[in-house]
Formats: sequence, C-alpha cells, structure tokens
Amino acid sequence: MAECTQCGKYTKFNGGLCYDCYNNKDEVLVVKKESNKEASDSKPAVKDTSWVYNLIKGRIAETLVEELFLSLGFQVFKYGMENTIPGIMELLKGVKDEVAMEIKRMPDLVVYKDSRAHFIEVKFRASESFKLKDIDKNGDYPYQNALIVIVSKKHIKCISFLELADGKEITPTCHNYLGKRKEFETDKEKIIEYCQYAVKFFENV
Repeated sequence: MAECTQCGKYTKFNGGLCYDCYNNKDEVLVVKKESNKEASDSKPAVKDTSWVYNLIKGRIAETLVEELFLSLGFQVFKYGMENTIPGIMELLKGVKDEVAMEIKRMPDLVVYKDSRAHFIEVKFRASESFKLKDIDKNGDYPYQNALIVIVSKKHIKCISFLELADGKEITPTCHNYLGKRKEFETDKEKIIEYCQYAVKFFENV
C-alpha cells in the first residue's frame, strides 16, 4: 500500500502526498521559507579582513628588508611603535593629537654601520609607485631624515623623505634602486637575491 511521504497515511501514488498533506503543502513551504530566512538572518556578518591581508604583506616586506640589511653587515633594530612601545597601538586607536600621530608614524627600522645610523620606513607597493602624499598627507611628517624602502614584485627601491618633498617619486620606470644609494655601500648581487625572494613572495599579490 502506498504511503504519504510526509505523514505515512494512505495515498494513491507511490512517493506522493496524501490528500491532507497535499492541501497543506503551501503552508509548509511558507514555514520552511521563514525558518530559512531566520537562519540566514542569524548568521554573523562577514568581517572585512582586508586590513589583515595588508598587514601581512607589510610584515613580509619589513622582514625581507631587515634580513637584507643584516646580510649586508648592518646592525638592525626594530623601531616601529609595535616594537618600541608594545600594546600602545590599541590605546591610540582614534587618537589624533600631535604626540599620538608622531608615535604612529615611527619608522619601522633603524640600521647602523660604520658609525652611521639611518631611519628606514618599509612599504610594499604592488604598483611600484610611491609619492609624497602616501606618507605625508598633511605636511607634518616628523621623520624628515628617514629613508623609504619600497618593496615591489620585481625590485627593491629607495628614496629619502627629502627627495619626496622635493617632488621626486618612485615609479615603475625610475632607477632609484637600493643598491645605488650613496648612504650604503651595498652588495648589488645580494640585493638582486632578495629581489628574487620578493618575486616569490608577492607574485600572486
């Protein structure tokens, strides 16, 4: 004997509904739709994690430059606020006074060799482009003696803040390679080696 697939009562058709269940099917569908809607509404909103992705890219670029300078015989010190003043990042969220802004913009590294020290700010740019407005929107950047190292998918370039302020910039076609900086007696072959690392890390970015 054929049974209703919903309640088990007699029905004329195998795999079908009985008379009562057939008449109530629209009501059942409405209930199911409402319950599905409630379930979807109760799902937690997906958080925007793009900042985490950008943070990871920046950390990889910073580590790459740190290891490069170490391999070139420099002493390297982590100087950014995360390292110098642990825990202050959370405290300064939303704070925009002069001291807070200066702390937030502390360069990433200090490198030292041959009795000379340099502030190093590391930036990853897939576009291989960097202008003054990327670091100094309001004309009050406090570390005017800093050098900005730009890591891209193909090159490691460098420009000083003063050069940016003078209207110069990093572009895909410029020749501001780190190995050409007068501040460093750098090993060009070693820099090429680290550029190859950059290609491996960032080729899909």
